[in-house]
Amino acid sequence: MTLDNTISKSGIGRLFKGQTAIDFYGHRRIGLYSALIIVVVTVISLFTQGLNLGLDFEGGDAWDVPASATFGVNEAEQVLSDNGISTTGARIQLRSSETSDVVTIQVEELPRDQAAKVTADFASAAGVSVQDVSFSFTSSTWGSEITKKAIRALVVFLVVVSIFISIRFEWRMALAAIAAMVNDVVAAVGVYSVFQFTVTPATVIAFLTILGYSLYDTIVVFDRVNENEGKYAGVRMPYEDIVNISMNQVLMRSLMTSFSSIIPVLSLLILGSGVMGAVALQEFALALLVGMISGVYSSIFIATPLLAWLKRDTGRKTHRDRLVDDELRAMVMGAGVRAARVIAETSAASSDDDSADGELVSTGVSQPADRLLTHPPRPRKKKRR
Repeated sequence: MTLDNTISKSGIGRLFKGQTAIDFYGHRRIGLYSALIIVVVTVISLFTQGLNLGLDFEGGDAWDVPASATFGVNEAEQVLSDNGISTTGARIQLRSSETSDVVTIQVEELPRDQAAKVTADFASAAGVSVQDVSFSFTSSTWGSEITKKAIRALVVFLVVVSIFISIRFEWRMALAAIAAMVNDVVAAVGVYSVFQFTVTPATVIAFLTILGYSLYDTIVVFDRVNENEGKYAGVRMPYEDIVNISMNQVLMRSLMTSFSSIIPVLSLLILGSGVMGAVALQEFALALLVGMISGVYSSIFIATPLLAWLKRDTGRKTHRDRLVDDELRAMVMGAGVRAARVIAETSAASSDDDSADGELVSTGVSQPADRLLTHPPRPRKKKRR
């Protein structure tokens, strides 16, 4: 026997109908250990190979040379070698778009007279005029200023967010939310370090954008937790159960919000950078994609379980196990505490006796789980004769 005849048989169906009964708190160690592994891998990668900083951070010279059948990456390397410039630290790549193809060359900062000669050699090798070769140079001090401003903005953001959440909810929710956001940034930095993706100013902007998105997803969950905490205050339900009920109730909303946000970012990454050749979009969209995926994970498996651990002693202390399976599902679907207990006992008894066939025989109640009363019905008053 199930809680209700309308309970979906498949996991996807229960997810879409809000009928899940996942024990998030019971699996908290898996989520927290996974986050710890990501942090360890990121730290090791940063110490061993660091970040692949772009021209805007390291400083240097860059050329965009029109590509052709006679000029490509190999020819660009040859021009650098002829001018005595090492190609070991140089970045040379072919960028394609619908209008034209260019070879982008980035090297360390050169003397101005040598840079002018290299520009002329690139034009000669490509068979174009010097005016057709785009040249730019960036000082490393500009990149350091961007880094300092980004760190300053990050610190101010975290402080303001902590104060807001502490006032709106409480300090333990603020601590859990900050931990989730820090995990998202660390995960994004780790991906860029491990796979040596180029870090540009657009990447830094995307990292800061990740924080806002991660915070939104976490606040949605915390708002439901706060609502259910007040709802079950009268029975002093253990906080672990409140967290599990809240997470199952907002799981579909959280996943659909994230999915609807990830689709446009994938479009930027695949169509914008892959098809149209807009490399700047790739630098921005890649960091956003990693951060959004990490944000979904952190809000579900880091922020909320961490909050439950911090507040595990604020509810009623009982010797019973947590609400799971049908008991938890009944609570997620709106049944009261007493109803969840009745459902559990009836479900166990029905395995030996199927005579009930969709009704709670022991209590005389034939309503579905979301309609069960949380208290016994009042006796009818006798009519006066």
